[in-house]
Amino acid sequence: MTPLLGSCLCGGVRFEVTEPFERVTACHCTNCKKISGGVGTASGRVLTTAIRITAGEDLLTTYTPMEGTAKTFCARCGSNLFGGGWPESSHTSVRLTALDEPFPGPIGSHIFVRSVAPWEVLADDGAERFEVRGT
Repeated sequence: MTPLLGSCLCGGVRFEVTEPFERVTACHCTNCKKISGGVGTASGRVLTTAIRITAGEDLLTTYTPMEGTAKTFCARCGSNLFGGGWPESSHTSVRLTALDEPFPGPIGSHIFVRSVAPWEVLADDGAERFEVRGT
């Protein structure tokens, strides 16, 4: 496959994903809402070894909330790049919003829909929905 290229907002961090995503998920949990500043995160799950940082490794910073897994950001611009425990975990969640070209989709599932706010509208996209973490 042709690698997927990604970067942060300021362009300091650049990366590539060299294998296809195993699944694509939209997470609506409280942590993802706070780190995204919106309705949550959309991520592609991939083996951590399939992610190669090509620039700005020194700008990466990781925060691990009390509940949930590590989240990795650009320390300069704050772009949310990876979740799922990167880089120590076997699999990583790559934020679709960090990809340089729009991911063609589709979303396979929506997780933590129990946390959807009354003002949010979930798309009628046919994706599976899980109250908590999906499979």
